[in-house]
Amino acid sequence: MMQKTIQSENAPKAIGPYSPAVKIGDFILLSGQLPIDPATGRIVEGGIAEQTAQCIRNMKALLEESGIGLEYVLKTTVFLTDLNDFAEMNKVYGEYFSEPYPARSAAEVSKLAMGAKVEIEAYAIDTRALEVICSQEGCSSCSDKEGCEL
Repeated sequence: MMQKTIQSENAPKAIGPYSPAVKIGDFILLSGQLPIDPATGRIVEGGIAEQTAQCIRNMKALLEESGIGLEYVLKTTVFLTDLNDFAEMNKVYGEYFSEPYPARSAAEVSKLAMGAKVEIEAYAIDTRALEVICSQEGCSSCSDKEGCEL
């Protein structure tokens, strides 16, 4: 399999036998990102808002290593140790993502590594090559000519 590990100096290193993110073809799968400050290797201080923001900054740093940004994220899964934190997490999440928003699941879990309150994993697809084709050839190259929004 032609799988490439993605790491970034601006995101924490893996704390176990896994890759922070992997790319195969145009797909990028991000492991659950904890709210670890890459400079210190520790969970950021503060509550759910600060932790959510750090998780997303870590995701963004990994995506930027592949030349894309958060707008290419298709799906996220948010793990919270207290579902009562959902509204505050959602507010911060909305500051980083815009329409069309990624699909998302959220669940309460009993514990997260390093005592984190939140962890976020994501799936992204790098559609830049398709965007170039569509911009040059128009939607005649798309299989969904009626629904194409490129």
